[in-house]
Amino acid sequence: MLGLTIREASLAFREGRMSPTELCRKTLDRIKRTRRLNAFISVAEDTALKQAEEAETRLLQDFAPPYTATVVQRLLDQGAVLLGKTNMDEFAMGSGSTDGASGPVRNPWSYCAPYRAHTEGADDPDWVISGGSSGGSAAAVASLTSYLALGSDTGGSTRIPAALCGLVALKPTYGLLSRHGLIPLVNSMDVPGVLTRSAADAAIVLEILQGPDVRDSTTVSAASLPEHFDVRDLCVGVPKEYRTLHLSEETVVQWRRVADLFERAGARVEQVSLPHTAYSIVCYHVLCCAEVASNMARYDGVEYGHRSAVDSSTEAMYASTRHEGFSDVVRGRILSGNYFLLKQNYQRYFIKAQKVRRLISNDFGRVFGSGVDVLLTPVTLSDAARYSDFTREDNRTRSTQEDVFTQPANLAGIPAVSLPAALSRRGLPIGLQLIGPALQDQQLLRVAQWLEQRLGFPSISDCGDFSEDVSSC
Repeated sequence: MLGLTIREASLAFREGRMSPTELCRKTLDRIKRTRRLNAFISVAEDTALKQAEEAETRLLQDFAPPYTATVVQRLLDQGAVLLGKTNMDEFAMGSGSTDGASGPVRNPWSYCAPYRAHTEGADDPDWVISGGSSGGSAAAVASLTSYLALGSDTGGSTRIPAALCGLVALKPTYGLLSRHGLIPLVNSMDVPGVLTRSAADAAIVLEILQGPDVRDSTTVSAASLPEHFDVRDLCVGVPKEYRTLHLSEETVVQWRRVADLFERAGARVEQVSLPHTAYSIVCYHVLCCAEVASNMARYDGVEYGHRSAVDSSTEAMYASTRHEGFSDVVRGRILSGNYFLLKQNYQRYFIKAQKVRRLISNDFGRVFGSGVDVLLTPVTLSDAARYSDFTREDNRTRSTQEDVFTQPANLAGIPAVSLPAALSRRGLPIGLQLIGPALQDQQLLRVAQWLEQRLGFPSISDCGDFSEDVSSC
């Protein structure tokens, strides 16, 4: 039951083979049995059951919830049941979902037979990370405790966890989904991301969430699509700049395999160049930190949130509040951002980064304008790292390089989809990414659906029920 897709579950409801309340209770029970993953930081059990009961009597149109994000409200309006709030890196700043105030998130594949066979029954410290920053959302969907989850994607924060947890994640075109209710990290790049177990489910969710919102002036209307889709009409671009240092051979093999799959099906596959990709990670870092420094200024201990007991002066209270309330990662980005925004540095860093951002966007525009329909790239350097290895300083520094594959799409404001391609030799998911032109999100998901039908990536439920192993750890 829990391994069904959204489409299959909806059909089961309509045919009376299961009820929303029955499914909700099974989901809540599985959340309890997989608590060790640390995917959820709170579970709305009573609310979930109430909403499930209302779904059975079709009373959701009369349900008046408190203020919430537009994307969440649109799901609730369609009968979705809110299960809880998932774990993530603090203020969405991190690369592994290991820096959250509620502790690190464990990748569910750590407890599956393929990985356990590779580690030969090693102790729990060998569990692997879920990726960040929306790792809790990915772990929740991958562990079959929810059918979909939302996250925020500023530079890859839904696509990277999806790749490491064997899921599909959509980073939509900037403005296609409302950001009303999304706590801002980088206003010019943030978008709500969608994590599901299939591209078809992602398309269903996108249809519900997309479109203008009077509370978000940046929202735009979705583009209309031709009804017919034929892979033989596609031109798939393979950017040569994405073949980077530290990219694992297994990832390269899957990248080539999928490119060959497209070609054998009749699509045209071409090597393309995005020459400013090499500068994108530095550009992203400067712009991200600058906007973080601005956005985090609201957390001063005066109106809401944590407030320090230090009261010798207002400035001392501000400083102490932020020191106590922010993690090292957050404080580091604020410090960097304020440095970039200093009067003597503004032109040297911030303005130059804005110029590079335009060049990166122009690279994509030129490639798509030349007839390329979709780009095929890696998502991460390799499969998921062990937590004990990831927390070593040299590996954490290296892990930030993975954003090189994902953040260019955020800089350009174009859609990107991560989907699982295969299991590695260690029994962990390897993901690939599809990038498309602005507002071609649904077309990108059509390509992803075509691809996943041929890749045959196994469901986590096919690799043994890991919930008992998790609960006993």
